[in-house]
Amino acid sequence: MKNTLFSRTPLLAGDNAEAKRAEIRHYFHATCDRYESLFEVLTGDEAYYKKPIALRHPLIFYLGHTATFFINKFILAGLIEQRINPRFESMFAVGVDEMSWDDLNDAHYDWPTPAEVRTYRREMREVVDRVIATTPLTLPVGWPHPFWVVLMGIEHERIHLETSSVLIRQHDLRFVKPHPAWMPCRQSGVASQNDLVTITAGSVSVGKPFDDSVYGWDNEYGNHKAELPAFQASRHLVSNQEFLAFVEAGSYADDSLWEEEGLHWRQFARAQHPTFWIRRDADWHLRLMCEEVPMPWDWPVETNYHEAKAFCNWKARATGRRVRLPSEDEWYRLYDISGLHDPANEAPTAANLHLDHWASSCPVTQFRHGDLYDVVGNVWQWTETPTYPFDHFAVHPIYDDFTTPTFDGRHNLIKGGSWISCGNEAVRASRYAFRRHFFQHAGFRYVVAEHAPAAPALGYESDRMLSEYSEFHYGEEYFGVANFPRALAQIAIKTMGNRPALKALDLGCATGRATFELARHFERVTGIDFSARFIGTGVKLAEQGVLRYTLVDEGELLLYKERTLAELGLDAVRHKVEFYQGDACNLKDIFTGYDLVLAANLIDRLYSPAKFLQSMHERINRGGLLLLASPYTWLEEYTPRADWVGGFKRDGESFTTLDGLKQILGAHFHLIEGPREVPFVIRETRRKYQHSLSEVTIWEKQ
Repeated sequence: MKNTLFSRTPLLAGDNAEAKRAEIRHYFHATCDRYESLFEVLTGDEAYYKKPIALRHPLIFYLGHTATFFINKFILAGLIEQRINPRFESMFAVGVDEMSWDDLNDAHYDWPTPAEVRTYRREMREVVDRVIATTPLTLPVGWPHPFWVVLMGIEHERIHLETSSVLIRQHDLRFVKPHPAWMPCRQSGVASQNDLVTITAGSVSVGKPFDDSVYGWDNEYGNHKAELPAFQASRHLVSNQEFLAFVEAGSYADDSLWEEEGLHWRQFARAQHPTFWIRRDADWHLRLMCEEVPMPWDWPVETNYHEAKAFCNWKARATGRRVRLPSEDEWYRLYDISGLHDPANEAPTAANLHLDHWASSCPVTQFRHGDLYDVVGNVWQWTETPTYPFDHFAVHPIYDDFTTPTFDGRHNLIKGGSWISCGNEAVRASRYAFRRHFFQHAGFRYVVAEHAPAAPALGYESDRMLSEYSEFHYGEEYFGVANFPRALAQIAIKTMGNRPALKALDLGCATGRATFELARHFERVTGIDFSARFIGTGVKLAEQGVLRYTLVDEGELLLYKERTLAELGLDAVRHKVEFYQGDACNLKDIFTGYDLVLAANLIDRLYSPAKFLQSMHERINRGGLLLLASPYTWLEEYTPRADWVGGFKRDGESFTTLDGLKQILGAHFHLIEGPREVPFVIRETRRKYQHSLSEVTIWEKQ
């Protein structure tokens, strides 16, 4: 066991601000040191550029991503004014996770060298260290406090410490090597027989108050209570030995055991056994992060949700009992009766957690928690529960899309943490969810219960900005002003005339109304927005045809709204649209060949509008159209003054944005319509509205 513990997430209360500043500074550098040491297991530069799996970026992205997260969030929070490297801070900003297991779209990136990224990380550390040293600190630290964003960056890096270790584990062995800081457990033996433990009926109460003294992500806050009847839970996590019977029974080829989504995944992946199992002649081996070892049969099996669910279905059929995965509430019940408490700083955790012991799993009999083993630690545990918001859920304004994109019924919660889970991940309140095909250091235990797990109510969208934009796009028309996205789409379609209308791009699509409206005319329409929260609305509408959200009436009084594509006359076109998260100034190469690009109220919110405009001719077919709409409200909080396209004096004369557009676009486009003004109204409350005018110009590619 290690003598020096990896530092825990700090308490953010107390009466000694300078001591707390020093503790946070240590927490930051310890996290960076550990994260950077993870990449030392790679054998050379080539390992940074070869993708471990096709659906994710290469590892060079993840080395840079957590560093740029600090800078981007610090800029947003006003903690710093100057960027380090705008190119990196765009390139490494988005694209962490794939949208779907069968989304094979790829893109070319001009990745920097590992040495360049390491240099960038050193520069980032200097910036963050300076912010920690100079930013006023009063205790306690809560959501609005500048230091909350510092903790946000640190905890974000600790998340990627784990997710990057999973990618490294999926890398070809020739790209990794053992490392003294990342040594696995060497204990293994014959697995004990698993049995069931009766869990008495009881209640669970979860959800953190907003003045809690430990950092948390948005989905941990609010409140949730549940009364649970008695059930039984497996004493141990399912071991490799126990899962072997499922494999040897031919269950990977038995379609009847797999849920519909799981069957599609299994057929796509051609899975015949757990992904980290390797067959060598007559023997099974297990792939660890940096090596391959003979199968440790008494270690927990590691699967995705689909495999865990199929195992439960197999066991239910074999035993005639109602075997399933636990719900999130049931996991909390296991935690509460097991005498556990959140990790403390003074001693190694009594669990294979927080890197206190090894860089791998260990036997399922190693850590006892009451009548159960491994209630926390060793591997994450899949649950039946799709992630959902607690009552009084709120979004942190500096990280508005941490959780909300996962409230889609497709991301299931995992609980308990793994051997590498640390910081916020290792506390009882943590709520992490992944797509069900996702591979993490995750396994499962099963329960036997007469009752079915409660289905969480994903509910109405309650985030205020997202609701306002939902109303702006899909709601009422106010003061006789026509729906703005629909009006722009109609202008674009009318101007297209007899031009080809195969593909259109709605760039800065927000919640997607214009994307759907353009699909009345075009064969295929792509909506792209930087905000995953916004595109999630479009995705939900395309899939379900219905949108529910709340609007502020006055004070705490809300209105509940529902809109359907059918009532808007758009249900017949929803199969023609697709949505992606993306940066308009750094689009993937696949987004090209369009007959129309619509950019509504976008250019004056870009960090480099000229870069965007200068590249548009590469994405539009000859004779295709570019429709720009903007109120030209240039603000330095979005666009550095030097990068404004217009709205300033040049050589003593007024230089408008239209002048700038003509100058930039003139080499490849000519103006065929406009400028014309199109009004729009955004509702904030029943008695407060924004009324604006957007200047529309339409440009034809020469």
